[in-house]
Amino acid sequence: MAISLYDVSVTGYLQTLHAVAGFLDKGLAHLQAEGKDPDQFVETRLYADMLDFRFQIVSVAHHSMGAIEGAKSGVYSPPAPKGENYAGLQQRVADAIAGLQALSREEVEALAGKDMAFVMGERRIPFTVENFILSFSLPNFHFHATTAYDILRAHGVPLGKRDYLGRLRMKT
Repeated sequence: MAISLYDVSVTGYLQTLHAVAGFLDKGLAHLQAEGKDPDQFVETRLYADMLDFRFQIVSVAHHSMGAIEGAKSGVYSPPAPKGENYAGLQQRVADAIAGLQALSREEVEALAGKDMAFVMGERRIPFTVENFILSFSLPNFHFHATTAYDILRAHGVPLGKRDYLGRLRMKT
């Protein structure tokens, strides 16, 4: 069986986005139990020269639903955090899940072979939709999801590998 653009993008994004939603919930519960302000936590960084937790979660949403929107429009640009608090980040993830769930397989498959570009300021990097998803969007998506997970783990949130993996797509 050939694998489809929908399978490598939407299905994979949803698996990890559901996991991110779950570890955000666990993170919130942990922060509240520790008496820490979740809205201040969003500014936490894993390392001084890395972007904060807020940016990591915004990027997870942007490199999933935002990647599909970019494929549709032909242009993808970096995300712009809007000063979201913890609840706002949870909402961004929920919105990305809802947006992806609303897409039909046919709608995503119709994007295959189309040209698009990553645009940042004057810089424009050309891609086909498939190459953008496979070589740019998915690696960034997983990088930011992992970094968000790691920030939570570094601050004592009791997470394990299963929290990151999400629901596996097993043979039934």
